[in-house]
Amino acid sequence: MGTFDIEKIRADFPILGREVNGKPLVYFDNGATTQKPRQVIDAITRYYADMNSNVHRGVHYLSQISTDAFEVTRRKVQTFINAKYEHEIIVTKGTTEAINIIASCYGRAFINAGDEIIISAMEHHSNIVPWQMLCDEKGCKLRVIPMNDKGELDIEAYKSLFSERTKLASFTYVSNALGTVNPVKQMIDIAHDHRVPVLIDGAQAIQHVAIDVQALDADFFAFSGHKMYGPTGVGVLYGKEELLNKMPPYQGGGDMIKDVTFEKTTYNELPFKFEAGTPNIEAGICLGDAIDYIEGIGLETIKVYEDELLAYATSRLSEIDGIRFIGTAAQKSSVISFVVDDVHPYDIGVILDKLGIAVRTGHHCAQPVMDAFEISGTVRVSLAMYNTKEEVDILMVGLKRALKMLRD
Repeated sequence: MGTFDIEKIRADFPILGREVNGKPLVYFDNGATTQKPRQVIDAITRYYADMNSNVHRGVHYLSQISTDAFEVTRRKVQTFINAKYEHEIIVTKGTTEAINIIASCYGRAFINAGDEIIISAMEHHSNIVPWQMLCDEKGCKLRVIPMNDKGELDIEAYKSLFSERTKLASFTYVSNALGTVNPVKQMIDIAHDHRVPVLIDGAQAIQHVAIDVQALDADFFAFSGHKMYGPTGVGVLYGKEELLNKMPPYQGGGDMIKDVTFEKTTYNELPFKFEAGTPNIEAGICLGDAIDYIEGIGLETIKVYEDELLAYATSRLSEIDGIRFIGTAAQKSSVISFVVDDVHPYDIGVILDKLGIAVRTGHHCAQPVMDAFEISGTVRVSLAMYNTKEEVDILMVGLKRALKMLRD
């Protein structure tokens, strides 16, 4: 584990020094995207200034060094999540594309009419809509794990959803709308008892929790770079070698082929079979710098700090008259969602923005979650390792001011 020096960490993020509406920026929208440290920003500049070239195809120097740097990131990801093989790491545009790859490719090969897919009641739309599209196409059916009024999944009900028709389970590690940390290892084991593979949406976990895909025994695991202090437009799909080899490719084009004739195409080996076309090279390379940054501090160290900050923020927000927390699970990570009496979340968010405080308002791409709690949306405060208790105190002052304005 590294040493956690909050002032040093904050100094690494240039944007935290700017003002918004004449006020120092207080950024609590990390669940949507995290800010980037100077080390990642400099790496992006360095790529375009020193090595810009296409990868995997050229014999010239720039192509070779770009390819090497791109593949170094693949190996860093392998180590970061403890995958068995580096070719089990597929570079994608993000979590959404990764889930769509499995829905399309695994679904095309292994899911048929009458089959069933299990998801949970707290999923992001990215882990609902692709399965609905597959169900419309194939005539299969979604089964949904219910949750209680704390925002915790009903594991006994989950067990009861399995049958001989179940072909896949797909659920989030950490809820983006509630902050609930699900017992994914237990849930994977239950699915495997029924010989059902599991896809884990790790978009809200990867930056907060140490991930070991082999210890979890996850069949597929998806996450995005921009939520872990890296560039936008890049993410990862991990898949077990055996399953990836059995799946057809997602897209056709350059780099995913071995040989092409007008009569027949032979597909490339892993991981390139699922990486058609020119990737987001800069983002792919610089995701490695984001991993270096996180590992330099240590995820366990980060988790201890963030858990303390989450407890402090929850305690402070509890002081607000009329507040109702949406998602009060015993196990949570870095997200606080709430409503206040009949005040619209959007109105709160707009006033906080005028005070330089960035929060997210709305349904957070989780409309079924909002429906379950019979609300239209929440104010979401999502924390990162560079946030401070002092910023929470600023939020409290701003929130009280906003509510006074909206209630008067």
